[in-house]
Amino acid sequence: GNSMVHELDTVVITRDLPECGLVAGDIGVVAHLYADTHRVEVEFVSGEGATIAVETLSVDDVRPVGAREILHARPLESA
Repeated sequence: GNSMVHELDTVVITRDLPECGLVAGDIGVVAHLYADTHRVEVEFVSGEGATIAVETLSVDDVRPVGAREILHARPLESA
């Protein structure tokens, strides 16, 4: 597991998660860390701050944003 992730951390998806509509590099915020499992609840918001999704992911699917990384935007896929 990744013990480096904490609640309210900004995290990066490390692989494509098509079942969630997410791709590697998408940015979210850890809304909840499940103490007894290796899972985190991550909230994803649009550029205007609307919640797009809240997904429960494995800690292995996310990592902290690095200090030397630039954020990147992409259009949402239409439903």
